[in-house]
Amino acid sequence: MERKSNNDTLYEVLSLESESERERKKTTASPNILQASSHGSMVPSPPEDDEEEDNDEPLLSGSGDVSKECAEKILETWGDLLSKWHLNLSVRPKQLPALVRSGVPEALRGEVWQLLAGCHNNDHQVEEYRTLITKESPQDSAITRDINRTFPAHDYFKDTGGDGQDSLYKICKAYSVYDEEIGYCQGQSFLAAVLLLHMPEEQAFSVLVKIMFDYGLRELFKQNFEDLHCKFFQLERLMQEYIPDLYNHFLNVGLEAHMYASQWFLTLFTAKFPLYMVFHIIDLLLCEGISVIFNVALALLKTSREDLLATDFEGALKFFRVPVPKRYRSEENAKKLMELACSMKISQKKLKKYEKEYHTMREQQEQQEAPIERYERENRRLQEANMRLEQENDDLAHELVSSKILLRKDLDNAEEKADALNKELLMTKQKLVDSEDEKRRLEEESAQLKEMCRRELDKSESEIKKNGSIIGEYKQICSQLSERLEKQQTANKGELEKIRLKVEGCEKCSILFSKEGRLKAVRKMKEGSEEETDEEKEALKNQLREMELELAQTKLQLVEAECKIQDLEHTLGLALNEVQAAKKTWFNRTLTSIKTATGAQGKETT
Repeated sequence: MERKSNNDTLYEVLSLESESERERKKTTASPNILQASSHGSMVPSPPEDDEEEDNDEPLLSGSGDVSKECAEKILETWGDLLSKWHLNLSVRPKQLPALVRSGVPEALRGEVWQLLAGCHNNDHQVEEYRTLITKESPQDSAITRDINRTFPAHDYFKDTGGDGQDSLYKICKAYSVYDEEIGYCQGQSFLAAVLLLHMPEEQAFSVLVKIMFDYGLRELFKQNFEDLHCKFFQLERLMQEYIPDLYNHFLNVGLEAHMYASQWFLTLFTAKFPLYMVFHIIDLLLCEGISVIFNVALALLKTSREDLLATDFEGALKFFRVPVPKRYRSEENAKKLMELACSMKISQKKLKKYEKEYHTMREQQEQQEAPIERYERENRRLQEANMRLEQENDDLAHELVSSKILLRKDLDNAEEKADALNKELLMTKQKLVDSEDEKRRLEEESAQLKEMCRRELDKSESEIKKNGSIIGEYKQICSQLSERLEKQQTANKGELEKIRLKVEGCEKCSILFSKEGRLKAVRKMKEGSEEETDEEKEALKNQLREMELELAQTKLQLVEAECKIQDLEHTLGLALNEVQAAKKTWFNRTLTSIKTATGAQGKETT
């Protein structure tokens, strides 16, 4: 639009648009994609497929598991190194860089990161942190918004209002108050989250401050991101040297480094890539400095070279957004990438040279550019930055929606599980009440059985004692009868011997008996003697019958006692069966011991 003022022609810029943007609009943009900005310029937002498959979903930040398992030999090597390092913390051990390139063991990362950053003596900063978190931050809303979409795939940070989000909020808030010049910048929450996974929040804040100030990360956010654009220039010059065909392809399709690498530098790869790879990058950064970002970036571009050469502008942006991070979910792929990154030799001298070239180019541009061209270039840069930010915002919004869907699903599952557990709890309570009633019933039955067994046991003991006394008396009678019989037999033998001697001495009688004592007398005498012998035999038989009768009575009493014992054993057996049915093992053992004792006593009486 042309204006006339004081005879001078003035021009007002309505919109600026580069040739490459116009070409892209012709081929990819549609009317509903274009939106008018507040200044009247038309900015295309990145197109997306209408029907995205599940494979086209970006990888959620905080994805991936990192195992704490490590070979014993590696742990011993690190243990020896840390022991030597603690003797003099101001000097790093010589073998440290080689070990760090292989990756710090996950179990030791918290300690090693603090030592690498020089945070071993930071008590004053810990106290300062506790003061900072009590102050108000002017960027509180931005921090809260970013916290909710930081590492939604990680259990520690996915719960809104959980311990992880609370600690992350306090660290970001404290830094925004601590660094008044820069404050909180989008993406810092990802780096803080990585540190929080390895150390308490006070130490995590100290390491974050070291990375921002001593490692120069905050310089990328200063002076309208001037240093960040210098990093983009250095990356493109390194691509021109190491991957010239890919550099030329990007040049042809109009793809510039700031369109895909801004998050790499600003978040140190923490926002999109799996945790195994992220942790290894932080290992290298704390050991060798922020220049390792160039090594990792070149390694990523080199491993994806063939795929990127086959893409156009939009395809390349989508490839950087989705397939590249997903490719390194495999620990093996991530290891190969980091080995390639460590093998690339990028000297500081070369980076300084490219930095000097950038500043020289900027000075020449400022001197040669007309005001309109400078405004056009600045506007184009702002439009590109706006497009990049919109893309990032879309990605983050999509990530937030995905995380909310996952959280809703997890919440529904948790509610269903809670309902099932409540039902199970009610059933368990009812079973407990029934069990207590059954227990009381069984305790009453057990008490009754115990009382019955006690009575029967007392009765059986008294019967056993009674039978024992009867058996004792019987044994005493038998022994007395045996003694009497023996005495009688001895006396009879003596009498018979005397009679035999007298008979032998008598002439008349000797003819009646033989030498063996047998009778040789006449029949009459024989009949007389037989009558005497029969009388004696009859007397002995009567005496024997009396003894047999007495023995039979004793045996009868013994049989009665055994019958009573058997009845008692039968009663105990019934009680035992009832207790077994009630599954009372302690009572079973008691009845078994009673039965064993009773059986043993019964056998003794027999």
